[in-house]
Amino acid sequence: MDIAHVVQSSVAPVFLLTGVAATLGVLTNRLARVVDRARALERQLDQEPARRGALLGDLRVLERRARYINTAISMCAVAALLVALVVVSLFADVFLGVELAKAVALLFIAAMLCLAVAYVAFFVEIRIAITALRIGIPSK
Repeated sequence: MDIAHVVQSSVAPVFLLTGVAATLGVLTNRLARVVDRARALERQLDQEPARRGALLGDLRVLERRARYINTAISMCAVAALLVALVVVSLFADVFLGVELAKAVALLFIAAMLCLAVAYVAFFVEIRIAITALRIGIPSK
């Protein structure tokens, strides 16, 4: 395989990196919103001791959400690293003359598995958020 073919082969993983980066942006924004909300609830704990039980319940939900978002972010970051290694391996295969086809395939499969885990964690976090959502219902 010559350099032109390597560049052509590396285009798809590079586009995948763009998608993973967009996903990371969404996830980090969600995490920031969870953190901001948790900080606001922590301030309310001091100011409204009568609502302590409800506020602690809300904080526990936010803690679960943050854990799942963190898992998704971690898996996306690992997936991005693995995809980058796929691109590096494609070029190393040509320049070093080493047969890395199996390594490239395994790295890509591992990246897809990490991405799948990230999306499952993201889905679970969204389900937790929707379940905890109270619109217009006063808290007790």
